[in-house]
Amino acid sequence: MHAPPWAGLMSTAGGLVFSGTMEGDFFAADARTGDVLWRFQTGGAVYANPITCLSEGRQFVAIAAGNSLVTFALPE
Repeated sequence: MHAPPWAGLMSTAGGLVFSGTMEGDFFAADARTGDVLWRFQTGGAVYANPITCLSEGRQFVAIAAGNSLVTFALPE
């Protein structure tokens, strides 16, 4: 991270931690090691906490970034 983080964290029972950065990166890290496993550039600063929901048996994770809401389906 190049700037202090303002976004909250969300952890999952599967051992992932999701968060975002002021540079617009939304990422998933291994809860045990802290290693970043996945990163996506949203195009806007992330101040919000990530959220998750279940729809029709599929889990989604979302983050507000800049003026957008970015949502991803987690692998089954």
